[in-house]
Amino acid sequence: MMLMKDFNLKKLYYSISEVSKITEVEQYVLRYWETEFEQLKPQKNRAGNRVFTNKDIQLILQIKSLLREKRYTIEGAKNILSNLVNEKETHVSKTVLEGKKIIESAPIKVHPDEVKEISVLELLEIKSALERIVQLL
Repeated sequence: MMLMKDFNLKKLYYSISEVSKITEVEQYVLRYWETEFEQLKPQKNRAGNRVFTNKDIQLILQIKSLLREKRYTIEGAKNILSNLVNEKETHVSKTVLEGKKIIESAPIKVHPDEVKEISVLELLEIKSALERIVQLL
């Protein structure tokens, strides 16, 4: 399970040095993990520096847990993360299909093509934001 820290609502973007302090993972290790784990793709700012989101930090904490606490190899951790992404994509695909069925049966007709396509990552970010709101309530 992903570890939650108190950084969730503080900032949108973090530098690599901030992420290193938050996650207690050395900067060179973060750069290496970026080359090994396809899911870890921090954006770069105009100066070319990495900028990490809360989602990136959660992923780093998950990778750290798999490698250092659960003692998986890098390949093993890659497989687990890949399986998690596939499970989420399958769940989201089913949810999208259910949503389209609801739209089709709605009293006000909306053509399914008019529904904006949302990526899996966007849906996961929305879900995460909603979970944080629920925690505040």
